[in-house]
Amino acid sequence: MNNNDMDVTESINNEIKTNNVVLYMKGTPSFPMCGFSATTVQVLNNLGVKFSSVNVLDSDKIREGIKNFSNWPTIPQLYVKEEFIGGCDIVKEMYESGELLELFNSKNIEVKPS
Repeated sequence: MNNNDMDVTESINNEIKTNNVVLYMKGTPSFPMCGFSATTVQVLNNLGVKFSSVNVLDSDKIREGIKNFSNWPTIPQLYVKEEFIGGCDIVKEMYESGELLELFNSKNIEVKPS
């Protein structure tokens, strides 16, 4: 592992440690750059969850680093209290089944459904 890899891993660790809910996505919540990121943002917004986001398009290192970090090949990626939850399909299924709401509740994360 070279220094750049360590910097990226440290940056990711720092991000998910300092924020309860982090979404690694393409684009920003107000301007998603892919449909999967847009869908995931919509789910989080529907639940009224405050989340931090990282635009992987800003940095190739982060874009590749997050895939290695989670061992998950696609973006977006959702983290809740340092735990990797999954990508768009998983988040959407969990939302539709009510599991996502239960997860946020079990981790004491404030949810304000609209």
